[in-house]
Amino acid sequence: MTTTQIQHRAQSATASPAISLTGLTKSLGSVHAVRGIDLTIQRGEVAAFLGTGSLFAHTRPVDEVLAAAGLTELADRTVGKCSGGEQQRLRFAMSLISDPELILLDEPTTGMDVASRRAFWENIHADARAGRTVVFATHYLEEADQYADRVVLVRKGQIVADGTAAEIRALGAGRSVRATWPGASADALHGIPGVESVDILGDTVTIRAADSDAVARHLLTATPARDLEITATGLEDAFVALTGDDAADDTAQEH
Repeated sequence: MTTTQIQHRAQSATASPAISLTGLTKSLGSVHAVRGIDLTIQRGEVAAFLGTGSLFAHTRPVDEVLAAAGLTELADRTVGKCSGGEQQRLRFAMSLISDPELILLDEPTTGMDVASRRAFWENIHADARAGRTVVFATHYLEEADQYADRVVLVRKGQIVADGTAAEIRALGAGRSVRATWPGASADALHGIPGVESVDILGDTVTIRAADSDAVARHLLTATPARDLEITATGLEDAFVALTGDDAADDTAQEH
């Protein structure tokens, strides 16, 4: 230790502390979160203050929470050595420790691989079947489509759609007809009655239409198109249709 460091230590010892606590208590209802703490932290110290699940009146066993989050095998690993997906699962485990009736999650599967995501949602639904309510925000629309019992779409602070994923998809603009048609032109496709939009990629054409059956019938009887496939509007398409600028323009015209 250098002379300068010794002098600094001596000055710190005589200076007033950064934090000085004597008999500190804190209660949250019937829960005594802090029970008479005496603590002094000097200026310039880097101090870690760690708690456990005993803050909560009712807790789930740690082993159970780790298993629910898929972290049992990582129980002895420090947080800093966990991947982004593993740290996300750790946050989920921490939200479960108090055994809450309601969980609010923001982008809960960011950083998780496919297998981890699937396991995560299986655990979420197991909790939901036991009576826990889960509300989550996500930019992975396929997750909302596959795992949410209810989907709420919000645009500029207002709810524009609220229902099951199937109900939300039904609010989108019709269905799509995909077919193989070598040499197809956009003009020819747009000339089909009821066509709303057309995409051509190589020999594959995709047509968006309100009456997909009529379009499919026309393609099969009046064109060389083959290998037809009709698909319902996806949740992503419905999301864009219901929350985009065009949706706002339509609403303004209706009023």
